[in-house]
Amino acid sequence: MKGVKVNSPLREALASLFPSFWHVFYFSIVVNVLVLAPSAYMMEVYDRVVNSRSHMTLLMLTILVTGLYLLLEALEWVRRQVMHEAGMRLDNAVRESVFNAVFSARLLHVPSSGAQPLRDLKTMREFFPSQPMLALIDSPLALLVLVLIFFMNPVLGWCAVAGALVQFMIGAINERRIREPLLAASQSAQRAQGYADGVIRNAQVIESMGMLSHIEKRWMSRQEEFLLYQAAASDHAGTNSALSKLVQSLLSSLLLGLGCWLTLKGELHGSGMIVASILGGRVLAPLVQIIGGWRQIEGALEAFNRLESLLVEFPLPRKGMALPAPSGMLSVEALTAGAPRSPVQILKGVSFRVAPGGALAVVGPSASGKTTLARLLVGIWPAMQGKVRLDGHDIYQWQKEEVGQYIGYLPQNVELFEGSIAENIARFGEPDADKVSEACRLVGLEGFIAGLPEGYHTQIGDDGSFLSGGERQRVALARAVYGLPKFVVLDEPNASLDEAGDLALLNAVRFLKAQGTTVIVMTHRLNILGAMEHMLVLVDGQVQRFGTCKEVMEALQSPPKQASSPKP
Repeated sequence: MKGVKVNSPLREALASLFPSFWHVFYFSIVVNVLVLAPSAYMMEVYDRVVNSRSHMTLLMLTILVTGLYLLLEALEWVRRQVMHEAGMRLDNAVRESVFNAVFSARLLHVPSSGAQPLRDLKTMREFFPSQPMLALIDSPLALLVLVLIFFMNPVLGWCAVAGALVQFMIGAINERRIREPLLAASQSAQRAQGYADGVIRNAQVIESMGMLSHIEKRWMSRQEEFLLYQAAASDHAGTNSALSKLVQSLLSSLLLGLGCWLTLKGELHGSGMIVASILGGRVLAPLVQIIGGWRQIEGALEAFNRLESLLVEFPLPRKGMALPAPSGMLSVEALTAGAPRSPVQILKGVSFRVAPGGALAVVGPSASGKTTLARLLVGIWPAMQGKVRLDGHDIYQWQKEEVGQYIGYLPQNVELFEGSIAENIARFGEPDADKVSEACRLVGLEGFIAGLPEGYHTQIGDDGSFLSGGERQRVALARAVYGLPKFVVLDEPNASLDEAGDLALLNAVRFLKAQGTTVIVMTHRLNILGAMEHMLVLVDGQVQRFGTCKEVMEALQSPPKQASSPKP
């Protein structure tokens, strides 16, 4: 059975640009004719002006060639502008798909799913107005020039064909020799960049424990690997480019000499040998430019292949029918799950239900699966088996733009973004002053914000770097409860909180419950249990206990029953 063909938005966007390519091709015909203007001027000066000694003829020819020069440069500018606009249209057509694909790949822990696709899109956009791209468009016109040479004399035509074949062989050898080093260099550059990004993110740890020299050696080894592959690719490209230019110069001279021989035999007009030499250079000019810019062409092809693979694997989600606002009914059905793209099961057959307005504490030792469960509850990760349903709907399939306003989530590793406190709390939508103020009051942030010179408009820096750990956690908690969502999941919300923060968290959970919000809290600290109704004990990815907090605590504190020994 044939596989279903997936439409690539990148290919569709490129197909829509074909009219622009045709327009540039038409301009290229005129440009390639005008390129011959200097040679024609030289021939006319020798044939007409020198023989006639006419100053007026020289003046008129000079004015004419100057106008042709201006027209040539104008058309070259137009060609580049058309291709530049084509690149911008490509960017506009796929940028949303690329950004969403990068985001989805990051959520699912796809290797090398950082900002590389965005750089690939930039590479493709900038390739369109480049000289190698224009040379590719010019290359079919070389055949027309070749036909003209054949009309002049078949011997000259076959000589030009031989030169073109040699040039083509140089290009083929260049492609084979440069492909592997370029691919390896690209992969090494990505690894080195990823490693450097990780080092920068952990600068405080590295500096405090004197790890910089060791880390620098590791980065240098990756960087040297990249430079080695890049140097190999550059050596091959430079050698082949030099050979290509040599063939072009040699062919022009050979055609001139061959034309002179044919002229002596009476088979060619005197100026024909010069024309043949000039046209022979034009046959090879696009090939020379293509070989010289092959690294750029290869880079654009690699960027295209990476982008297409990413966009096919992570297509832009289709918007389905709008669903009603959830009430907060949570149902977890035989949930088996692990980290994306990993066969290892972290959760094994987890099932429970929480009614709207209920509060459930999920406790358990480290590596028991609490964080994995939190990610599945808010629809970040997919399940291997089973479902997480909110009001009967699969939370993973639910459009996040639609349901996101009804969900609050505080991850274990707090993630804030560059911007103001109000923008972060309002989830970077248009901040509602009343809702922001209410969220800050719920988590006990109003006193801290009142002491800031710019209040809610205070900039917190990249990832909230200007805030302490406790302040960052409270801002993230305020973001989770902004607008009083119907379903809130908090993963270790009190990890960085002091006594006052713990009290504010308890009061916030109680207030959310009173408003009908379903609250799920993953925690190691049991002081949060005062605000919870139910408790689930997770051990090794399985539910060990589930019930009211009182029932579970009594069951955990009661000594295990020992098996009675058989009577003699």
